[in-house]
Amino acid sequence: MSQIGFVSLFPWSQGDCLTLPFPLSKICFWIILSTLRVVCKDLLSEHSGAELYWTIKVGCALASTCRFYCFLPCALEALVLNDPELQHEDLNFLSRSERYDTAVRKSALMVKKIREHAISNPEEIIWFKSYVHRGRPEPLDLHLGMFLPTILNQATPEQQDRFFMPAWNLQIIGTYAQTEMGHGTFLRGLETTATYDPSTQEFVLNSPTVTSIKWWPGGLGKTSNHAIVLAQLYTQGQCRGLHAFIVPIRKMGTHEPLPGVVVGDIGPKFGYDEVDNGYLKLENVRVPRENMLMRYAKVMPDGMYVKPPSDKLTYGTMVFIRSMIVSDSARALSQACTIAIRYSAVRHQSELKPGAPEPQIIDYQTQQYKLFPFLATAYAFRFVGNFMADMYHRITGDINEGDYSELPELHSLSAGLKAFTSWVASAGIEECRMACGGHGYSRSSGLPDIYVTFTPSCTYEGENTVMMLQTARYLFKSYTQAKAGQKLSGTVSYLNELLHDHIQLQQVAGRPAVVDISDLGSLVEAYKMRAATLVDGAAQNYQSELARRKSKDEAWNNTSIDLVRASQAHCHYVVVKLFTAKLSEISDTAIHEALSSLCLMYALHGISKNSGDFLQAGILNDPQISQVHQRVKELLAVIRRNAVALVDAFDYPDAVLASVLGRYDGNVYENMFEWAKKSPLNKTEVHESFHKYLKPLQSKL
Repeated sequence: MSQIGFVSLFPWSQGDCLTLPFPLSKICFWIILSTLRVVCKDLLSEHSGAELYWTIKVGCALASTCRFYCFLPCALEALVLNDPELQHEDLNFLSRSERYDTAVRKSALMVKKIREHAISNPEEIIWFKSYVHRGRPEPLDLHLGMFLPTILNQATPEQQDRFFMPAWNLQIIGTYAQTEMGHGTFLRGLETTATYDPSTQEFVLNSPTVTSIKWWPGGLGKTSNHAIVLAQLYTQGQCRGLHAFIVPIRKMGTHEPLPGVVVGDIGPKFGYDEVDNGYLKLENVRVPRENMLMRYAKVMPDGMYVKPPSDKLTYGTMVFIRSMIVSDSARALSQACTIAIRYSAVRHQSELKPGAPEPQIIDYQTQQYKLFPFLATAYAFRFVGNFMADMYHRITGDINEGDYSELPELHSLSAGLKAFTSWVASAGIEECRMACGGHGYSRSSGLPDIYVTFTPSCTYEGENTVMMLQTARYLFKSYTQAKAGQKLSGTVSYLNELLHDHIQLQQVAGRPAVVDISDLGSLVEAYKMRAATLVDGAAQNYQSELARRKSKDEAWNNTSIDLVRASQAHCHYVVVKLFTAKLSEISDTAIHEALSSLCLMYALHGISKNSGDFLQAGILNDPQISQVHQRVKELLAVIRRNAVALVDAFDYPDAVLASVLGRYDGNVYENMFEWAKKSPLNKTEVHESFHKYLKPLQSKL
């Protein structure tokens, strides 16, 4: 039995997966479902007409054949969604202050429940938090996601003994204060200083300019009482670069700001209303020498500085967050696709044939072309996110053993994929919103919240263009090493093939007129050749700039557009390669077929959108590009048959989606009307503004 979609019907949470031992009729299955929940006829038709049978999920663990597709642990889901203490009113109708208050209340309850249920696994904590806050940001995000991991990864054992348990028990509530008003991604430009005073064995921290004020850290404004502050270290009269310091900012017990600390909330933003993003100005704030995180770099009592094995180790927390953003891209995009595709199956509009009933808008090819490539992308990014998480944990383990050999690639790939996936996901969420027409603009759709919550990831933890240029530096360095005869490994190994003529960049005329564009292996090779060509082209353009007697910095800047394109092509190749490789792990025929169609869609749509690169490099010719366009249209019809089943497989509960349009039962219009009636403006039939302003005006005109 194929296992692509999941439906939580039963309240058991024994960690089992109940696969029915007989081929249950899909129609019978949906009759059973409809007795539990009234499903609209359009979605009932979609479910019963899908070519995929169903697995009934009754616990966290699923059978090995479907382990890649259960994206939300259902036992944790049940703990939260069935707990009356963890419910809340619709946030859309609350003020910012009320939203922050609600988020703090739920965060406090969340910590209490985590202890009650003895949840200690970091991944389970992340999922539990996601359910409690319905996937929305909350004031403890940086405490849990950056403050605690930084202590674990960059503090000495003695420092961990001192700080970790108080932070785990929320006696210490921390944030991560790196970004300043005047500098963000350019870390070397940060201006906050930490000057060592050997006479007292203390660091003196200062914000010497207005642009050095820490700006944006979540939880800094009102929630945190400590901050990990990134500052330029000065000792023995020299600047030693950026280092991390644990700085108390509020008094324990009263929560009042400490002397020398100016701290507050930065005000309303595009989104993130629940989070107190803050500012921090330090005026001669002293902390003990032991408050500098010294797992790698050290300052001795006399002020002597001990360098770390690698400068990049200071940025370990950022690399961790960038790796997580890849998975966040998959989550946000898959939620948007779920809403838009379900709604497209419910919405009827216009007519395909004169006099015929109005069709579902999902049957329009243009609607499919808007949505299905992003559905394929959501699956691709899910697998890439898993890869990045595994890579991060593996290399972190190597670092703990003293092996730093793969740290440069981790740093480069996390930067590039963070930028690549967040750019694409942000654009995809907006495309999904517009695909829902006017109703997509309503907050009831859930899409505006998904967008404003996710799109900051294009600029936080590294502005995306700068991230691509960081990846380009690694590619350029690897290209130079390959040219010198050094054997490369990892995701850049193809540069060896390029420089040793294993990748033949043939002229268009030298290539066959027809190729099998349904062969994923061939498409991976095409993406590899595209990446190799663009890296080679950027390197040659850089050398041309140097030949014009430009400085290295000028040459780099004058080549930066080409370098960003090369990095994007490299990341695109990595995604196609990883998606294709994942298919080899799937033994179930129907699942393999469904995901192969999505993988083909992802690869071919990418060629269609970037056809100039493939043509210019001689990788494909005009007839082949025409075949690609045609094959993409054919795949739309293939994916259409299982589109709703494929988004149902993400298994987002209605409470998490928070979308009238994307409801699992498809009862959109009735619930849209009920949602609108909850607006505070509807509490009275006549708003007070009528009597205050309009009625007096009417009497005078």
